[in-house]
Amino acid sequence: MFAKKLMCFIFLYHSFAYNCLFGVNCFHNNHRINVLSNDHFPLLCPINIGPPLLSNSKPFSLEPMFFLSTMKTCCIFFLYLAILQHSFYFSVSSSPLFLPLSHSLSTSKHSLSPLHLLKSSSSRSSARFRRHHNHHHKHQKQLPLPLSSGSDYLLSLSVGSSSSSSAVSFYLDTGSDLVWFPCRPFTCILCESKPPPSLSSLPSSATTVSCSSPSCSAAHSSLPSSDLCAISGCPLDLIETGECNNSSYPCPPFYYAYGDGSLVARLFSDSISLPPASVANFTFGCAHTTLAEPIGVAGFGRGRLSVPAQLAAYSPHLGNSFSYCLVSHSFDSDRLRRPSPLILGRFAEEKEKRVGTEDGDDEKKKKIEFIYTELLDNPKHPYFYSVSLQGISVGKRNIPAPAMLRRVDRFGGGGIVVDSGTTFTMLPAKFYNSVVEEFDSRVGRVHERADLLEPSSGMSPCYYLNQTVRVPAIVLHFAGNGSSVTLPRRNYFYEFMDGGDGKREKRRVGCLMLMNGGDESELRGGTGAILGNYQQQGFEVVYDLLNRKVGFAKRKCASYWDTLNQG
Repeated sequence: MFAKKLMCFIFLYHSFAYNCLFGVNCFHNNHRINVLSNDHFPLLCPINIGPPLLSNSKPFSLEPMFFLSTMKTCCIFFLYLAILQHSFYFSVSSSPLFLPLSHSLSTSKHSLSPLHLLKSSSSRSSARFRRHHNHHHKHQKQLPLPLSSGSDYLLSLSVGSSSSSSAVSFYLDTGSDLVWFPCRPFTCILCESKPPPSLSSLPSSATTVSCSSPSCSAAHSSLPSSDLCAISGCPLDLIETGECNNSSYPCPPFYYAYGDGSLVARLFSDSISLPPASVANFTFGCAHTTLAEPIGVAGFGRGRLSVPAQLAAYSPHLGNSFSYCLVSHSFDSDRLRRPSPLILGRFAEEKEKRVGTEDGDDEKKKKIEFIYTELLDNPKHPYFYSVSLQGISVGKRNIPAPAMLRRVDRFGGGGIVVDSGTTFTMLPAKFYNSVVEEFDSRVGRVHERADLLEPSSGMSPCYYLNQTVRVPAIVLHFAGNGSSVTLPRRNYFYEFMDGGDGKREKRRVGCLMLMNGGDESELRGGTGAILGNYQQQGFEVVYDLLNRKVGFAKRKCASYWDTLNQG
């Protein structure tokens, strides 16, 4: 009897879900309850159920035995459909998706010296970091984006339906929550020294986003939809009744200002392909004019318009966690050509594959363990992945981090942001100087300081290396028990050859790859520090949005892509 009631309940559940096909009316205590009504959906199966009613017809009841025999067949049918539907959804959404990231330097036709690469990357890192603290734009939504090529990772996605899709290249950026790309016709002001834009025509299948859409409000820094619809010319009576939700009243163009550029774009919606999945109604910006911004951006930050947030609406599994594994390149052209895996739907609690050890011995296998630290809420920059940095060890000395790096205050200031779009780690001046002083006390007493090269590289300290150099280990101590990450030497000390051009003697040089972010007084109201992508090389960095934490695990990222695709 219980089984029959359970089957009947399942039928009612599916009748509610498929009410457009079935108008089932239930009777309890001689009162009709229409399953089509959300307010009266029965939690228990009543005794009598009537078939769909025609208009003006009188409700009637069926004998219980006849009802049960008829409903049993229907229940089995709908239960079968439900299982098929769930199985199909699970097969698409529960498996992680693997996408290759390419470094922007991998396709560069220009051969730059190490000094030029360092100077270019350090200048971008500094400009991007200081953008957060530009008080001139304090009332604007601040979305820091890649400033130029040379330090960022590119992701290729297909936008549009199958008949009108276009392949679009985006910078991967965990420091912003917007997806946009340049559209034809396109004008980029002050882009002479920038990489050529990857232009795409707006797919014919794309539709405009209405002014009343929450996405429109998000693009306009949470401006009320009533204001946006008024700008779009929607009549007052329709604004008051909330009926400005059609293509006649599209979301107005929006303006974004970045570190050394800006853009004006419109919001559109279309399908986006993430093989083997295709996500419908994906919202993105189409920019026809930018200032010093020739390449589009896929924002992976915490925000309504970001890639993870939109994927979560399609499949919570794909959108609630992702990771990447950036190949350790040290600006070497051969290593730059190796794809860095991006994994959507990455949950580290799942069974881990065993991979080769870091020393390259493929015969030895070990399980990779993640080191986690919790995410901090940031009221001013909610899209940031901010975490608490407790200190940095240089050799055996632990240098405590200032209070501003340990927490985020109510004004959105403090913490350290894990960022894929900034090259080098930026630290507050006093803390940075303490780290440099300890590092220099160990390396500087053995090696000559390359003072003249430091302004040219943008990095400090640098040393001339006449012999094998021993540098102290650097460990980042995040909040949490055992949440300390030891950086590989190549992640913080870069060695290269300089000179030999007739002006300077050819010598080997090594530089510390951390940067001064400025005085604490200048950093108030913004992030206290940034963990750059150069320091993230050789780690799989997982962003577990469901459990609100970020994890780090050492990987052989250069071969990880092949390992993943071998199944």
